[in-house]
Amino acid sequence: METTVPERGTGGRGAPAPRRPGRSPALSSGTARAAARVAAFAVCQAALVAGAGLLITGPARELWPMTAEDTVVEALVGARTATLTTASALVSALGDTGTVAGLTLLACLALVLAPRLPLWRETVFLAAAVSLQSAVFMLITASVDRTRPDVERLDDSPPTSSYTSGHTGAATALYAGLAVLVLTRVRAPWRGPLAALLLLVPLLVGVARLYRGMHHPTDVVGGLANGALSLVVVGRAALAGHSWAARPPADAVDIAVAAAERRPAPVRKQATVIVNPTVTDAATRDRLRLVLAQHGYRDTPFIDTTAQDPGGGQTAGALRAGAELIVVCGGDGTVRAVADALAGTGVPLVLVPCGTGNLLARNLELPLGPADALAAGLTGEPRALDLGRIEGDGFPAVHFTAMAGAGLDAAMLEETSDRAKSALGWPAYVLAGAKGLRAPRMRLTVSLDGGPELHRTARMVLLANIGTVQAGAAPVPAARPDDGLLDLAVFDPRGAGGWLRAAGVLLRGNGRGSGSGSPRTATDSVRGPVEFHTFRRAELSFTRPQPREVDGDPVGPGLRLTAEARPGALTVLLPARER
Repeated sequence: METTVPERGTGGRGAPAPRRPGRSPALSSGTARAAARVAAFAVCQAALVAGAGLLITGPARELWPMTAEDTVVEALVGARTATLTTASALVSALGDTGTVAGLTLLACLALVLAPRLPLWRETVFLAAAVSLQSAVFMLITASVDRTRPDVERLDDSPPTSSYTSGHTGAATALYAGLAVLVLTRVRAPWRGPLAALLLLVPLLVGVARLYRGMHHPTDVVGGLANGALSLVVVGRAALAGHSWAARPPADAVDIAVAAAERRPAPVRKQATVIVNPTVTDAATRDRLRLVLAQHGYRDTPFIDTTAQDPGGGQTAGALRAGAELIVVCGGDGTVRAVADALAGTGVPLVLVPCGTGNLLARNLELPLGPADALAAGLTGEPRALDLGRIEGDGFPAVHFTAMAGAGLDAAMLEETSDRAKSALGWPAYVLAGAKGLRAPRMRLTVSLDGGPELHRTARMVLLANIGTVQAGAAPVPAARPDDGLLDLAVFDPRGAGGWLRAAGVLLRGNGRGSGSGSPRTATDSVRGPVEFHTFRRAELSFTRPQPREVDGDPVGPGLRLTAEARPGALTVLLPARER
């Protein structure tokens, strides 16, 4: 049965596709209203803290405790010692502009990269709170003119007013903000002591600024108030459980899906979504449900993969249940498992990239946003792509969509933990690869399409269906997923010059595997630091066991690999080509 192909740019006749896939008025979060409230309360915050400063420097300057401030500062100056002075300099530096800006940037990067799913709300909370504190501080210093204490000052006096303490305010916004995140996101028993330590930092910074003769006590109190109010104002808008951004009701997605399903649309084929739950959060699932409904796919089941079955069994079960379209939402390993089950069936596949590499999706130039990728596939046209079929000693024959290999790349994948991939993304592979450079070269024999044996040494070999990997590097530049052939790359750089030439091959990216161009015939290149061949069947044997991988998943060390091309074995729905 042929797949129904919607008109380009539509979800079917009479049902135009939404301009923003996966969006609906029912899912409005009230972000604009929350931003307006943050701005309004920020003005109130500035007015409150500045008003307190004008009161301190004006009508209340002759009242206690303002009359005792000079005595406090002078007492701290009189207690100076070399040790305390050194300690105060170190503590004061924790509130310096450069320190606070750098630590805020690092903390925000950690919140985005370290968790398996980025903590965007927490990132916005911390960055916005520190920024708001700084903006209000600048307004206050322009409004309140207060001279610094008349004592020996240990730091150069900045051109700003003594009120408020900028160091204390910045430290409060940063370190107290981190304490809030520790208390709300960490479940370990040490979260309480860590949060207490973080909350102590602004107080110590304030005392250090007094000790160094840079501020009056009320300047420090004003800085603490400015930083704390910034956290309250931004936290009410950004953190989960807030009340300012009118959150959608719990059944908002169901409302949006029901509304989309009521729109007129042609009858669609039965679809099933195979989901890797470790890289797909609830919000992404909801967006995908809505995109499916907006394109006429109703009551579509979502089936999770497991560690024991990364997608092949779920896909086979869906086919037995009558699925006529499979959507895969995951990384390269999930895509490989699903494609392996679909090979030769003719049932079309829609790629929704959610992993670290997403190599096939990148080479097909698909959108990398899950909702956009799903919409592009559902409105696309079927296209036959090649698969590679590979087997070796110790693992059964399987299909791959991107690359398989042995040597350095496989060792690199074995050395990269899931935690490192979650924290760093693809650079984690580079760090692990440095360890593999110490391993000796492999010796191998290669037989291509029944031809004469080739004897080689190598750091790694790649069997490729696509040409480009992460960061735009192209280790097998001419490989294309629809030319009916696979590509072999043998990497054997020697010395600094050889590595530089090999790096040049990776970075040039000539002939990227976009799937366009005329068919090629099996051929081989002149030997060098990187040697290329194309083939329909390749047999590789190693003199000693080598680490091996298939589409990024290690398959254990072994002595041989046999790969063959399966032209047009996988049908994928891709955006319609320009004509």
